[in-house]
Amino acid sequence: MRSQLVVLFLSAGVLAAGGPAWAHHSFAMFDAAHPIEISGTVKEFKFVSPHTLLTVTVKDKDGNTKDWILEGGAPGNLVRDGITSKTLVPGDEITATINPLHSGADGGSYQPALVKFKDGRPLTAPR
Repeated sequence: MRSQLVVLFLSAGVLAAGGPAWAHHSFAMFDAAHPIEISGTVKEFKFVSPHTLLTVTVKDKDGNTKDWILEGGAPGNLVRDGITSKTLVPGDEITATINPLHSGADGGSYQPALVKFKDGRPLTAPR
């Protein structure tokens, strides 16, 4: 009986400790119901786990620029789509349909299939 309790408490501890690790995978902060299109210049592409980060300098209608930080999928998932750490480099001009932040801040999430270069080339090859 005592060993069963030890196993039960250890299992509960492992599950409780794993909760925060899973929590960062939520994309609830992004508004998937109201996607928007942005165009700008790649400032930085971080090909890091658990999610890639893409910083795009976007010019508004008044000519002011702001950096938008976009969160993408895990590097391993992007590699399967043909994306590498060298696919986007500073200076690349892109257009992306993104899911903006619910807060209204300059940022959102991106999906490689919805990103294209200024000349119309897709970021990923069609499947």
